[in-house]
Amino acid sequence: MAISAKSPQIFFLFFIIASFLTTFIATAESDSDRVAELLHLQLRSKNGVIHLDDNSMARFFTSAKPSRSYSLLVFFDAVQLHDKPELHLQDLRSEFGLLASSFITNNQNSPSQTKLFFCEIEFKQSQSSFSQFGVNSLPHIRLVAPQAQNPKDTVAMDQGDFSRLAESMADFVESKTKLTVGQIHRPPMFSKKQIGFIALALMIWTPFLIKKLLLGQTLLHDPKVWLGFSIFVYFFSVSGAMHNIIRKMPMFLADRNDPSKLIFFYQGSGMQLGAEGFAIGFLYTIVGLLLSLVIHVLVRVRNVNVQRVVMIVSLLVSFWAVKKVVYLDNWKTGYGVHGFWPSSWK
Repeated sequence: MAISAKSPQIFFLFFIIASFLTTFIATAESDSDRVAELLHLQLRSKNGVIHLDDNSMARFFTSAKPSRSYSLLVFFDAVQLHDKPELHLQDLRSEFGLLASSFITNNQNSPSQTKLFFCEIEFKQSQSSFSQFGVNSLPHIRLVAPQAQNPKDTVAMDQGDFSRLAESMADFVESKTKLTVGQIHRPPMFSKKQIGFIALALMIWTPFLIKKLLLGQTLLHDPKVWLGFSIFVYFFSVSGAMHNIIRKMPMFLADRNDPSKLIFFYQGSGMQLGAEGFAIGFLYTIVGLLLSLVIHVLVRVRNVNVQRVVMIVSLLVSFWAVKKVVYLDNWKTGYGVHGFWPSSWK
């Protein structure tokens, strides 16, 4: 049987196609093996955060050919810096674990479950990885996308993305990966045993409380307590303390350019530090107390000169406090406050 001249070309074309299919299948199998191993490590971890080192980072990222089928969100940690409260590494690591467990719970048995894995890497165990990613300050979280070929192609999370902790981290993940994190499942404030103990204590204490109320011998009958409580509520509301408690905002941050310096005022409308809120609340409280002094106390003073002096001082201090608040708002947001004369005055 004669072989045509086109037979070598056909065999060569068949060889090329077979080689391509073999390479594709091997790559797919390699990627599926890595995903299976990540799922296994995720299942063994405490809250869904996989612990990596230099070897495992190379296996799942630097040695894995793009485009991978999964993304990695890596939390860079350093145990020796846990004793520095200004960095809040342990708190952020806890929020990171909460983000990971919530994502796993909300995306269980869905295709998104294998599209994103949460990892942590420690400095002493993985100094080479820290150097490759160029991490020279903490806290630091970086997203490794499927198409990333080297550490320079990864995306770092800004400090503003830590402002609302797990919630703001979830916004970052959803914006960069187009995956849905879902609701953040925070543990309840009190356990069932604590609630039972509080209920029992209230039942025992209730009769004594009723007796004190009927005799008028409680702190609730003291006007000074109500006065102090009113001032506290006013300061609590205008300082944004509730926002700081709910979002677990730090009092200050370490400067990323110079870790020896602290940042008490954060420039940007998306974040407010605790010290900043207390400073503004203090200024507002000064104005409120001076206004109360003028309305309720100064009118009882019979000396006109004293009234004038106190009034002038109150106006000057209030003007100074309001000016500081307006200046800080302009510095943070870029919005200015302008005064206008009535048109009839022109």
